[in-house]
Amino acid sequence: MSDSFDTHLQELRRGTVVLACLHLLRTPGYGYGLLEELAQHGFATDANTLYPLLRRLEKQELLTSAWNTEEARPRKFYRTSARGEQLADTLTTEWRALTGAITSLTAETPRDEES
Repeated sequence: MSDSFDTHLQELRRGTVVLACLHLLRTPGYGYGLLEELAQHGFATDANTLYPLLRRLEKQELLTSAWNTEEARPRKFYRTSARGEQLADTLTTEWRALTGAITSLTAETPRDEES
């Protein structure tokens, strides 16, 4: 489609990926595993988008992290913090309200056009 469409779609998806990460990381997970989980739930995300997002959410204290060095390859595991859980719950409530509003807009019968 057009560049304009792609820009709008990217803006719409950006916030939904944040919310999805906050929900999924209530159970600790690492970057690549999170990419797979996001994709399974319909949030196809690029690694070049996800890793900076995880660092930003950690800096905002919405995620915590810890290194697991027990395996051959060390992995940084992320987990939603208490603050992140509160934000996820609030955003989910707002998302549901917005979904209802959009549904009501698209379910209405179009107004007769004036000539």
